[in-house]
Amino acid sequence: MILEHRENNELAFDGTIIDIETIGGFSRGFRDSRQYANIQPVIFGYINGQELRILTAQKNSDLAPLRERLSSLLNGLSKPFHAFNCEFEMGVLFHNLQERHLFERELNQEKFEAKKKAVSLLKIPQYGDPFNDKGFLCMQAWENGNLNKAIAHNRSCLLKERDILLKRGFRKPAEFEFVDK
Repeated sequence: MILEHRENNELAFDGTIIDIETIGGFSRGFRDSRQYANIQPVIFGYINGQELRILTAQKNSDLAPLRERLSSLLNGLSKPFHAFNCEFEMGVLFHNLQERHLFERELNQEKFEAKKKAVSLLKIPQYGDPFNDKGFLCMQAWENGNLNKAIAHNRSCLLKERDILLKRGFRKPAEFEFVDK
């Protein structure tokens, strides 16, 4: 079963910010989309000018139904797509959905900027993040069945990324190569 969380968002901006929480590991031998081939989304969250919405797989057997929902959902979201790390979202979605979804707006200032650093510099609140910007703790929480904390982390990421966009804008992401396994 897929859990769904929704809230209104009244701060308008163009497009949709997407943030996913995942399980699995990187394939470090690649510098293209194949480095994300073994990573699976367990939580898919987005925020746009109208709403914040989070879809969460409750257990491993819910990963395929989550992927099925994401494919149709992504095609209905307003563009441009934003992410704090566009390459990660594009690579994970490509290998899980076998679809190319281009993210046109990067929210980090440079490729390996930590979100925690941006949040601190811009004086953005934590929005109840139980993991204080440590995404690997979210993965562990999901794997241990602590879905409320995992969802709270994704919610806080979306709100922080919205604030980053509104406070300092975005940049064009680097070129990204989509390569099948």
